[in-house]
Amino acid sequence: ETGAAARMDKSITLPPDEIFRNLENAKRFAIDIGGSLTKLAYYSTVQHKVAKVRSFDHTAKETEGDPLYEISMQEEVSARLHFIKFENAYIETCLDFIKDHLVNTDTKVIKATGLQLCIWCDAAYVDLPINSTIFLSKQVESEDTFERVGGSSIGGGTFWGLGALLTKTKKFDELLQLASKGQHTNVDMLVKDIYGGSYGSLGLTGDLIASSFGKSATPDKEFSKEDMAKSLLHMISNDIGQLACLYARLHNLTRVYFGGFFIRGHPVTMHTITYSINFFTKGEVQALFLRHEGYLGTIGAFLKGAEEDNPNQYSWGENYAGSSGLMSTSPDLNPMQRARSGTFDMLEMDRLERQLVNLPLLQDPSSYIPDTVDLSEDALAREYWLYCFEEALDGVVKRAVASQPDLPEAAERAEKFRHKYQHKLQTLRHQPFAYGSLTVRSLLDTREHCLNEFNFPDPYSKIKQGENDMALKYFQKAVKSLGELSWEQRQFALVRGLLAGNVFDWGAKAVSDVLESDPEFGFEHAKLQLEERPWLVDAYDQWLERLKGPPHKCALFFVDNSGIDIILGVFPFVRELLCRGTEVVLASNSSPALNDVTNSELQILTERIAAMDLVIQSAVKEDRLTLVQSGSSSPCLDLSRLDKVLAGVVRERHVDLVIIEGMGRAIHTNYYAILSCESLKMAVIKNSWLADRLGGKLFSVVFKYEVPPGHKTTTLDHVPVTPS
Repeated sequence: ETGAAARMDKSITLPPDEIFRNLENAKRFAIDIGGSLTKLAYYSTVQHKVAKVRSFDHTAKETEGDPLYEISMQEEVSARLHFIKFENAYIETCLDFIKDHLVNTDTKVIKATGLQLCIWCDAAYVDLPINSTIFLSKQVESEDTFERVGGSSIGGGTFWGLGALLTKTKKFDELLQLASKGQHTNVDMLVKDIYGGSYGSLGLTGDLIASSFGKSATPDKEFSKEDMAKSLLHMISNDIGQLACLYARLHNLTRVYFGGFFIRGHPVTMHTITYSINFFTKGEVQALFLRHEGYLGTIGAFLKGAEEDNPNQYSWGENYAGSSGLMSTSPDLNPMQRARSGTFDMLEMDRLERQLVNLPLLQDPSSYIPDTVDLSEDALAREYWLYCFEEALDGVVKRAVASQPDLPEAAERAEKFRHKYQHKLQTLRHQPFAYGSLTVRSLLDTREHCLNEFNFPDPYSKIKQGENDMALKYFQKAVKSLGELSWEQRQFALVRGLLAGNVFDWGAKAVSDVLESDPEFGFEHAKLQLEERPWLVDAYDQWLERLKGPPHKCALFFVDNSGIDIILGVFPFVRELLCRGTEVVLASNSSPALNDVTNSELQILTERIAAMDLVIQSAVKEDRLTLVQSGSSSPCLDLSRLDKVLAGVVRERHVDLVIIEGMGRAIHTNYYAILSCESLKMAVIKNSWLADRLGGKLFSVVFKYEVPPGHKTTTLDHVPVTPS
C-alpha cells in the first residue's frame, strides 16, 4: 500500500481500490476542479465472465438424455467509464494515489478543465458558475454553436453567500441541511397574512409567498437559522424558476433541464423549482433534473481526447453495481449510506458493443416512459417491491451457487453478491430517488448488475437448458393437437397456450416455489391455473375479429422465458402467423436475465424446431422467420433502447403488428406504451399483490389488443389458412 493510499484511508471509509476501480487499466483520464468539488473521469478495460452456449453436432446419432447444447464460462474484456466526485479537501491525496497507479499504464495525458457546470433547457444551454451568475444560452445551429439569451446575478452563489451571512454557516451542504429542517412560513410573508380571508377573489392561494423574508422586519423577534435558510432557499429557487419560465416562453420551449452545484439532487430545491415552474406556466412547462449533472464538465474534458474511438458506434448504460447513487445532503435521511461512502460519489457506465435506438413504431418517442409505476412516488408499492426482492434474495443466491458447481469459491462470491444487493435495497428504502426514478425494472437490473459484478453471468443457465430439453419433446404433439381443432377453436387454444407458457417464470416467487416443490408441474397444469374468461383485461374478441381480416405484413414478437414458454407457447403461435402469410421477427435478449431466452439460445432452439416442423423450416429458409437480438439484458423492456439492427429490420420489413409478452415487458413496462401500429400485450399476473392492486387475483390474464387512433383495420372476406 502506498503512502498516498494510507493517507486516504484515514480520511474516507471506503478503500481507495473500491473508489478508483480498475485504475491500473485506465486508458484515458480527465479532471474537472470546481469551487468545492473535484470530478474525475477515466476509461478502463474490465475483465469478467460471460456465459456462452454452443450447439452440439447433431449429425451424429444422439442418445436419449443428451443435452441440447453445452454451456461454458468464458473470459471477456469490455470497456467501462468511471466517474468520481469528492470534496476538494481530498484532492492532494487523490492525485498522489492516481499518480502511483498510472505510472505503468498507457495513460500519458490528463485532460483538465476548470469551474463549469451546465444546464440544458430543451434546446437551451445554461452555464452556471456557482460563485457568480446564471447564464442562459439557446442552441441555434449545433451542439457547439449557441447564443446567450440572458441571465441573472442571483443563483447558487447568492444562496451560499447570503446563507453564510444569515446563519454563520460556511459550508454549502450544512446550509442545505439547515434548510431541510426549517419552516419558511415563520419568516416569509404569505398572501393570507396580507389579505386575511379575502384572497380567494384574487385567484390566489393563502399559502403563496407574498414577500420573502417579509416577517423578518418584526421588531424584537428572533428567527432560527433553519427557518432563514429555508426562506432563502425558496426565494432563490422561485427566482430561478420564474426566470427559466420567462425564457422558455420567449423561445417556445416546453421543457427546462436544471443542473449545477445549486441543484445537486437536493429534493427541497428540486421540489421548489418544480412548483415554481408549474405555478408560473400553469403546468405548460416541465422542469427536469439531470441526475449526473455534476459530471458534465468532466465529460466535456474527457471527450476532447476520445474522438479517435469513434464513440458513435456504441451506447453506454449505467452499471448500478458500481454507482453509489445520489447521496442525501442530510445525514439524518440516510446515515447508513453516508457512513459507508463518506464524501465520495461514484458513477460507472459500461460500453455496449452496439448502438441502442428508439423502436421506430413508438408513436411519440419524446413522451415515451417505459415504466408503468414510479416507486419513488408510490410509497405502498415501493415498500412491497423492496420487501419482495429481499425475500427472493435467498433463492437467487442458491441458484447462483448451483450454476457453478465446479467452482468452490462460488459460495463466497454469492455471499458478496447478497451483501451488495441487500445494501442497494436498504439504500433505496431510505432514499428512493438515489438512482433516479425507482421502478421494478431498475430493481431487476440492479440485481443483474450485482450478479455480473461477482461473476455470475447466468445463474439460470442449467435450469433453462433442462426446461428447453424437456419442452422440445412435446412440441410435435402440441402442434398435432392444435391441427385437429377448428379454426376458431385453434385461435383460442393458441392464445391460451401462449399464456400458460408464460406462467413458467422463475422471476416470480409464486411460480418458482411451485417449480421447485413440484418438478412435474407442466403445461397442462399451467392451463388449469389460468383465469377463465372474461379475463382481467380482455380484448380477445377484438383480436379474433381482426384475424378474420387480411394477414399482417410482419409481426415483431418480443419473447420472454425459455422452456415451455418459448417452445410450447410462442412457437405454435408464430407458426399460425406464418401460415397466415405474416412474416415474423423474434426479438430476444442479447444477454442473460433470469430465465429469459437469449438470442444465442433461441438460434439453437429454432434450428431444432425447424428440423421437426416443415412450416418453421421453410420460413427460416425463405427468410420469413427472422431472429434478432433486442439489445437488452433485462427482464423488462425499454423500447427507447433497442439494438439498431433490430430497428433497421422493423423498417425494412414494414412491421405492422408488435407483440409484447410477459409481466416484465408488458406489465411492469410498456403497459401504457402507444405504438403507431397494432399491438398485442399479454401476460399472466404471477404476483398476488400486483393482481390485487389491478383488481384481479393470482394468475389473472391481461390480453390487450390495441389499434392506434385513426388506424383502420380491414375485415373483408378472408379465408383463414389451416396449418399443414
